[in-house]
Amino acid sequence: MEPLAVFQQLAISTLLGLLVGLQRERTESNLAGIRTFPLITLFGTLCALLSSQSDQGWVLPAGLLALVALILVGNFPKLRQAEPDPGVTTEMAMLVMFADGAVVAFGTHLWIVAAAVAGTVAMLLHLKPQMHGLAARMGDADFRAIMQFVLITFIILPVLPNKGYDPFDPFRPLLPPDFGRFPVLNPYEVWLMVVLVVGISLGGYVIYKLFGRHAGLVLGGIVGGTISSTATTVSYARRTVSAPEACGLAAIVIMIASTITFIRVLLEIAVAAPSLLPVAFWPIVAVMSVSGALAAVAWVAHRRQESDMPEQENPTELKSAIVFAVVYAIVLVGVAVGKHYLENEGLYVIAAISGMTDMDAITLSSSRLVQSGQLDGQIAWRLILIGSLSNIVFKGFIVAAMGHRRLLAQVSGLFGVTLAAGIAVLAWWP
Repeated sequence: MEPLAVFQQLAISTLLGLLVGLQRERTESNLAGIRTFPLITLFGTLCALLSSQSDQGWVLPAGLLALVALILVGNFPKLRQAEPDPGVTTEMAMLVMFADGAVVAFGTHLWIVAAAVAGTVAMLLHLKPQMHGLAARMGDADFRAIMQFVLITFIILPVLPNKGYDPFDPFRPLLPPDFGRFPVLNPYEVWLMVVLVVGISLGGYVIYKLFGRHAGLVLGGIVGGTISSTATTVSYARRTVSAPEACGLAAIVIMIASTITFIRVLLEIAVAAPSLLPVAFWPIVAVMSVSGALAAVAWVAHRRQESDMPEQENPTELKSAIVFAVVYAIVLVGVAVGKHYLENEGLYVIAAISGMTDMDAITLSSSRLVQSGQLDGQIAWRLILIGSLSNIVFKGFIVAAMGHRRLLAQVSGLFGVTLAAGIAVLAWWP
């Protein structure tokens, strides 16, 4: 091996060790800090290099055993003090970083893996207060939410048939002979979309639990948009009835949540239909940019005010998952039938109706049809954008029905500009 390649590996190993060592130094760890961790990663890299270059495979496990022995020796004072729960986090980090240093020696193609591992270790160590706080704030309902996600993902999904079914087959004797066939209902894929939507919402819920209700306006809007921008609009609109002075704050959060919805849409497209993403990305980003700019302007005007996030509901309820699966299946079949019998205008009506209360259904159904070759990408992104604009209109009605008139005046202007931008994109985008 060339000396330059060896020096590069040692430099990468040292940097990764410094990253974790710096974090441990800040926490005043007695066992290992900013000098020890780089030495551990260097030791791992050198052991791996010696094993591979000298064909002495025992060197790497021997190095690991030597590190374990050093850890035991370093822990003798702690063990003699008989602490009730001394913890082994730093010790485990040392073992992981030894292995991470060894990974660096196995080739440049694994450096990104080694960097990701070191970053993960540093973040896990750094986020100790937040993670303990998250565990303390989680009640039985929150643990049930995680278990329900496990049920949805790892128990229900694997047993579903991965095969397309025509929902009209049981009714064929009653239908005209020339009625088309639409084998678009794949139980596995339908539930996979449920897992995707629930997973995104659960991520937002975990962020909410991690940072608490006092996380601020911006994070409140981000979390609200990740879980449900419609539910966020309902919550903040209701609060303005008894607290009209909070209308400016509510408008900011609603606009941020509505902007995050576009990011959520792009994420769903990327997962459900990667081939659609290059076609849909820029028109959706254009409208999202307008919405984000309006949210930023509103935030600058009211940023000195403070507000707590409303209590967020568990997004993994099995009942909600089943309801979404039914809605998604209906929209999927509706778009397939509409494409067969109606002009594009009919599809746009379906998108507008379905997008009012649930953006995920029209986004994922259109994406899956594109991925299977049953829908053109140019039509699909327009269906998704129409659904997004319809959802904004629906949230405007929510504000009108449940919020203070001052909030309605503010949101109407913000939503109006966003809708105008969306209509312009639909009309003039090539």
